[in-house]
Amino acid sequence: MKRRLTLLTLLMLGLSGCSLAPPYQPPAINTAQQYKEAGQWIPARSSTPAGDWWTAFGDARLDALETLAAQANQNIAAAAARVDEARAIARASDATLYPDVTAYAQHTDNRMSQGRPLFPSTVPRNWRDNQLGVDLGYELDVWGRLRNAARAAGALAIASEDDLAAATLSSQAELAMDYFNLRGVDTQLALIDQLIANWHDNLDLTQQMFDRGNANQTDLAQAAFALQNQITQQAELRLQRGQLEHAIALLCGQPPSGFSIAPGDPAFDIRVARPDPGLPSTLLQRRPDIAAAERRMAAANATIGVARAAFFPVFSLNASAGFESTTLNNLLTAPNRFWSVGPGAAMVLFDGGQLAALSDQAQAAWRESVANYRNSVLSAWRDVEDSLSSLHELDDESQTALGAQHAAQQALEQMQYRYRAGVVSELDVLTATRQATQAKLTATAIHMRQVTADIVLVKALGGGWQSRTLAAFQGNSTP
Repeated sequence: MKRRLTLLTLLMLGLSGCSLAPPYQPPAINTAQQYKEAGQWIPARSSTPAGDWWTAFGDARLDALETLAAQANQNIAAAAARVDEARAIARASDATLYPDVTAYAQHTDNRMSQGRPLFPSTVPRNWRDNQLGVDLGYELDVWGRLRNAARAAGALAIASEDDLAAATLSSQAELAMDYFNLRGVDTQLALIDQLIANWHDNLDLTQQMFDRGNANQTDLAQAAFALQNQITQQAELRLQRGQLEHAIALLCGQPPSGFSIAPGDPAFDIRVARPDPGLPSTLLQRRPDIAAAERRMAAANATIGVARAAFFPVFSLNASAGFESTTLNNLLTAPNRFWSVGPGAAMVLFDGGQLAALSDQAQAAWRESVANYRNSVLSAWRDVEDSLSSLHELDDESQTALGAQHAAQQALEQMQYRYRAGVVSELDVLTATRQATQAKLTATAIHMRQVTADIVLVKALGGGWQSRTLAAFQGNSTP
């Protein structure tokens, strides 16, 4: 009997190496040889922004804000908590691969009913029972159900880490965009102040001309309209600045009421920190959302094995040992010892189709995860293409805007020479001054969009976050 029990146990342990999950392999992606908007082959290089990528802009205040956000941003804190939660679930799932050992102690007072059928007169109706023992339960993972469940939980834990990286990158990029937009608005406000002062002078001069009969009511009304229009734009820019400041406060985990950023240098001369897009295939290693989608796909693949294993018997090994006696004074003696050990098996014979439905659900979840993964890759390539296209067009716009600014400045200088020579009026100089200031406003707005597009490209490329390669995952994901 003991020999038969030992052989059966060894056979179950040998079968425990099986797995019903399909062999895991990430789906093939038709990787492009180059980005359409890149215009040429751009090999991946080690100079790609890594780590604190925003430091490439050389702005100390932004560096300080990013550091504060990393410590106090609540979206990042929530994502970090989800990582801890997923890791705990993975540890709990791994624990099912080991035996459960339970120690127990028990004392009961019992009374048997005299009306019980075949009540033996030799057995006392009242007795006490004391037990002290240990139970062991171990499910033999013959079909890989527990291992696949643990593998799925582990993959989801890694996916949560990737989600944290994605949330961190999103927070970093949003903070950088809001900060530089705020600086751009400060520059625009300074230029609007110049335009308002210019229109005040224009209105005063027009009023003087009107009083002398050299201007009509229409000229005066148009000058007043232009002044009020600039004041309205100033109020709108102040509103934008306040909202940007509040957004930055939220990203930094600070109450907006006690948070402020003083205006800095009015010159918006932010240097471009354009990252190298590298090859399209590098996004598979650099973007955290793609890495998260791949891990969820691996988890869905392992879950198929869990669903398939439910159709087969569950084998277990159970053991119990201890002491039992009606009295306590001789409980721990040899005659009161007891033990039992043996395998067990259980199998669902009829469940109304529940297991089949759960298997179909697992297959559908796998197909959904594959589609999500492919969509993540395609969306990543689209993000990069959009950013590259925007940067190309903005570069062209910037060149023409700078050319217009230079021409307007030259026209102003010539107008000032002519005014000093008495050839033109002061109104002509004011007009040329406004044109030069308006050209600076246009150039500033385009440069703001360039900086924003640079940051969007950094985010599209995955920032400085380096993902694990798929090859590194294979040991944890392949059955």
